[in-house]
Amino acid sequence: MQTKIDRIRELSQENRNRKFVSLYHLINEQLLLECYWELGPDKATGIDGVDKELYGENVSGNIMELVDKLKNKSDQPKPTKRVYIPKDNGDKRPLGILSLEDKMVQMALAKIIGAIYEPVFLDCMYGFRPGRGCHDALRALNWVIEKGCWMPTLTPTLAGYRIRGFWTA
Repeated sequence: MQTKIDRIRELSQENRNRKFVSLYHLINEQLLLECYWELGPDKATGIDGVDKELYGENVSGNIMELVDKLKNKSDQPKPTKRVYIPKDNGDKRPLGILSLEDKMVQMALAKIIGAIYEPVFLDCMYGFRPGRGCHDALRALNWVIEKGCWMPTLTPTLAGYRIRGFWTA
C-alpha cells in the first residue's frame, strides 16, 4: 500500500497542477490495518464503547467488514462523543471523540491527502502539517523580523489590533 501512496506523492511532485479524481480505492485492508496499529492503546473510546483491545480481538474481520461498507458506500460515521475538559480558568472546553473505526478512516484519508498536497506546499506554510505547528511559524516570523526583512505595524480594529507588515528587502 505504501508504494501506491508514494507513487501519488511522486506524481504530485512532478506536476503541481495534476488533478487526482479517483482515490477511494486506496482505502483498503492494508492501509486500515496500518492505521489501526498506529493508534495509541490509550485512545479514548467513542460513543460505541469499542476500544482498541476489543476491536483487536477480530481485527482482520472487523477491517474487512469496514472495507466492504466503505466500498458499498454504506458506512456512516458514528455520532461524536462529547466530553468537556476543564481549563485553567475554570471554564470547560468541549472535545469530540470519534469511534475507533472513524479514527482509522480519518487517518487513512489524511495519509492519502497528505501525499497529494504535502509536496506542493511551500516551506513557509505551517498550518495543519505534520511535524509543523504554530510555534514553528512564530519562530520563523521572529527570525524574519530580527533580520530586518519585514516590518510589522499594528492596525487598530474593533476587536483589538491586527498585525500587518511590509517587506523591506
